[in-house]
Parts: sequence; structure tokens; C-alpha cells
Amino acid sequence: MNKIQSKINNNLKFVYSDNNTISVIFQNNDLLMGVLGEFNKNLKELEKLTNTNLYFRGNSIIIKSLPKKNEIVKNAIQFLSDQFINNGSIEKKDIISSINKFMIDENNSSSQNIEYIIKTPKKSVIPRSEKQKNYVRALKESEVIISTGPAGTGKTFLAVAVALTMLLEKKIERIILSRPAVEAGERLGFLPGDMREKVDPYLRPLYDSLYDLLDYEKIQKKIEIGDIEIAPLAFMRGRTLKNSFAILDEAQNATDTQIKMFLTRIGENSKIVVNGDPSQIDLPNKSLSGLNRSKKLLGHLKEISVVDFDHSDVVRHPLVSKIVKAYSDQKND
Repeated sequence: MNKIQSKINNNLKFVYSDNNTISVIFQNNDLLMGVLGEFNKNLKELEKLTNTNLYFRGNSIIIKSLPKKNEIVKNAIQFLSDQFINNGSIEKKDIISSINKFMIDENNSSSQNIEYIIKTPKKSVIPRSEKQKNYVRALKESEVIISTGPAGTGKTFLAVAVALTMLLEKKIERIILSRPAVEAGERLGFLPGDMREKVDPYLRPLYDSLYDLLDYEKIQKKIEIGDIEIAPLAFMRGRTLKNSFAILDEAQNATDTQIKMFLTRIGENSKIVVNGDPSQIDLPNKSLSGLNRSKKLLGHLKEISVVDFDHSDVVRHPLVSKIVKAYSDQKND
């Protein structure tokens, strides 16, 4: 093999050859096995998704395709290596994310994404698009953040991850997670139990994000002692939130008055995040939603960051992005 170019980082060495081949040489065998997966399942999935020829030889993964596609796969392998180092495992969704178009942009390499890593006790969270990176930056630097976009773009999950790291680092004293208690099209009828049991079904996605980042028992303990509070939006009225990180999820189902009420709860050393998807308003009168209006009224303030996601930022199954785009295109017709 006539080797004409070689690039090295801490864990991988990339050897470029003159026959449209890149050899990814692993310095650590455990890392190589982690990237390959059991019975090479990760490598096979990556090969299928990119329609390339990938070979495993010794301590190397060999990529053979067109130069541009070689770079895509090389960046994907770098991303998966970082993912395994940080989390100790690689899931199918990570393989899918590794080949998203933001991973092949020369100005947005995986190593740059690592700079925005959010380390939680259970896993490390890596922004997977340019807008997610901007969003994480805003979550860390701005006092108020308003974000809109379709499901699966990481609005809530990233905000919860940043809030949890700030709580564990004692930069804040409390996390407050809130949602409007609005039924999503169906009539749920009478819900038994005390107040918490009645509203829990509406707030379940917030619990899911927490449990994905910290052990169940630790989350329950923090809820019991008040370090984490999960409550309907109506419970926020009349409060002042100091040393807190407050997140309003599903804000498209909050009225203009409700969003104003939530935003004006901000106190000393606090952050407020307002997230929502304007395409999924469940209010009887959709014109009552205050999410878009809050962006227009407040977006010019330097203390407030506005981040708008779209279908290209969806990090769930790639089909989700296609579904979101199809509905969006139909709406614009």
C-alpha cells in the first residue's frame, strides 16, 4: 500500500492511501472492540448506512470508497470513538447521528463538538448539530433562552442536562421543570390520586430526561429534598425563583399571559428556558399560544437567546426528520 498522508490524534491514526482508502488505526484495542461492537454489528450498521466497504484487519478499520464518502465514514468513526470513551457504549442512534450531515462539515468536526460536551454522572451528552452547539452555549451563557422546533431536536434533553450539571456543581440550588397541563388532543377524563399523581402523566417526559442522566434513586432523593421540582405551569404563579434553573417545556401550549408570568419569575443567579414546538399546539384556540409572540417581543434583548431548530436537527431515528419535513412542506404548500 502506497501511503501518501498520515494524520494522528490521541486515540486514532488516519492513514490515507492513493487508492481511495483510509486506514483508521486504533491505539487501544478496547476502544477498537467498542467501536466494532459485538460480532462487528456497529461496523456492519455503519457500512449499511453509508453504502461503503469497511474492513476490520488487526487493529485497523479500512474504509474504501469515494474520497468524499471516505471522509464521512472517517468522521463517523472518530465520533463513535469519542462516544465510547465518554459513555462506555455505542447505541444504534449514535451510529445514525455519526453520519448526519453536520458530522461531515469540515468546519464542524467531531472534535469541535467535544468542546461542548455535557458530562453527567450517567452519561456524557454531545451536541450533534451546529444549532445544538449554539443552544448549549446559550444555556450556559444567557439568562433567558427561548427555543422552538420539532420533537427530537434535543430542546428539553440538553436543557435538563445543563441544569443537572449546574446543580451537581452547586452553581445553582434547584432545578424547576414545568409544563402546561394541556391534553394532547385526547380527553383523559378523571385522573385518580393526589395532586402529584394527577399531574404526573403530563410531566412524564421531564422525568424520563432526568432518569436518563442520573440514577433513579438519586433523582428521587433530590425530588424529595426539593433540589428538583417538577410542577405544572399554574403552580409557578406568585413565586420568585432564586439560584434556580427553570425550564418550561411544551410552551406552545402556554398562553401569552402564562409565558409572561413564567419569565417574570426569574430572580438572582437564575436561568429560565422556554421550549416548544409551534407545529404541535394543543390549545382549543391555537391563536392563544404565546410562544412565537415571546420570541418576537424579546428576541432583541441581549440577555435573551433565541434558538430555532428545524427537521435537519432531529437526532432521533432519521425517519423522524423525514416525517417532520413532510408535514412542514405540506403546511407551506
